[in-house]
Amino acid sequence: MFHYETEPRFSDTDALGHINNTVYPVWFEQARTPVFRIFHPSLEPKGWPLILARMEIDLKAQCYWATPVKVRSGIGKVGNSSFEVIQEAWQNGVLVARGVTVLIHFDYETQKSVPIPEAVRSELAVHTFEA
Repeated sequence: MFHYETEPRFSDTDALGHINNTVYPVWFEQARTPVFRIFHPSLEPKGWPLILARMEIDLKAQCYWATPVKVRSGIGKVGNSSFEVIQEAWQNGVLVARGVTVLIHFDYETQKSVPIPEAVRSELAVHTFEA
């Protein structure tokens, strides 16, 4: 399980005064950085081995400016070349958003998915999402 904390910016709010729905994908992407490092420790674009296939986010409660948000990230199902990252955003002990992202281990030269190596699978298993 990975943990990331962010402080919502005033500009993240919408006309209704709560965090805009467009902000959660940005927070969740930033919180996936430790997962990216498992596959590509340098994080350099050259040789990048992942591509995003799907993302869904359920908004569970309103979220507000000036109060920290904690994002928990973990690994869900792992297939041959794809895997899920499950993420939750919490503010003041309240679940405000939950997302599932599917990433594919990908070779940009061949434009095809490739199997996830056993060493990477083992590391992913350490970070299984705890509901």
